[in-house]
Amino acid sequence: MSASLPVFPWDTLAEAAATARAHPDGIVDLSVGTPVDAVAPVIRAALAAAGDQPGYPTTAGTAALRDAMRTALARRYGVTDLPESAVLPVIGSKELIAWLPTLLGFGATDTVVVPELAYPTYEVGARLAGSAVLRADAPGTPAALLYLNSPSNPTGRVLEAARLRELVGWARDCGAVVVSDECYLGLGWDREPVSVLHPAVSDGDHAGLLAVHSLSKTSSLAGYRAGFVAGDPALVTELLAVRRHAGMMVPTPVQAAMVAALDDDEHERAQRQRYARRRAALLGALRAAGFTVDHSEAGLYLWATRGEPGRTTVDGLADRGILVAPGEFYGPDGTNHVRVALTATDERIDAAVTRLTAR
Repeated sequence: MSASLPVFPWDTLAEAAATARAHPDGIVDLSVGTPVDAVAPVIRAALAAAGDQPGYPTTAGTAALRDAMRTALARRYGVTDLPESAVLPVIGSKELIAWLPTLLGFGATDTVVVPELAYPTYEVGARLAGSAVLRADAPGTPAALLYLNSPSNPTGRVLEAARLRELVGWARDCGAVVVSDECYLGLGWDREPVSVLHPAVSDGDHAGLLAVHSLSKTSSLAGYRAGFVAGDPALVTELLAVRRHAGMMVPTPVQAAMVAALDDDEHERAQRQRYARRRAALLGALRAAGFTVDHSEAGLYLWATRGEPGRTTVDGLADRGILVAPGEFYGPDGTNHVRVALTATDERIDAAVTRLTAR
């Protein structure tokens, strides 16, 4: 099976990473969206308080967690009228995305449509299921599954509600399941993203729709592997049934931590403000250094180019001790771009700004 999977992209950055680490002031690693800020005390306290849990966790999530997922979606993103059966915790959103085509029973006769510039795990998940992959922002041929990602990783592009409605309509006409990766939904900067489950998109009809959410970014819980999926109760019930058989359960202490994170908006706002400051600093520095920043209206990345192959840009920035990801990781259309993450400490962001603007 592994022979059919692509090389893990970040393994190809070893040489550039070594160059960046050799900088006298150390590396500024902006290549991966790994949170660096402390987990909020309210979340850590909830995790610790639930530490004495010798029994197996519930796959469907505790009643408190199911309620927290539903109410947070309504309060933060205007997603209403979700029954208890419409939400399900998962062991991080990447795990769900990687196995979703398999969990839904898709295989060799099915096609999975992914954006032309896309998170690599969409393709990996399709390959694990043995399905065909089509890269298309405007699909025209029937498919089994359509991935949407707004705000986009890597570009930060936001799809307007009208465009999401069009894509949902197309998918329903051909019987495709829509999976909307909304891990960056709470990080809108120049435009406000909208969920595929929002009434402006779905008219309150969630049939055939799944929205994937993560607490890795908004709550700095990447290490907890805390995510969830919401949407069509029939599809969520199907996922629950398979995951129960497969033993795919979020640990009980992590479920308690998720409740604390979803119920508390103050820490989420504080984290958003940190990313906003870092974004403003890096955006100005990149432009001052001669880069063009495309899209990047939302999310945790800046999609930048200086009109040369992305690998050349990666090497040039590595000479300054800054490591970024080449756009080719996300598809052929990204060849001349790089993805610059906002996930570094304020001190490291300041170091990157100084290096980018030095003459």
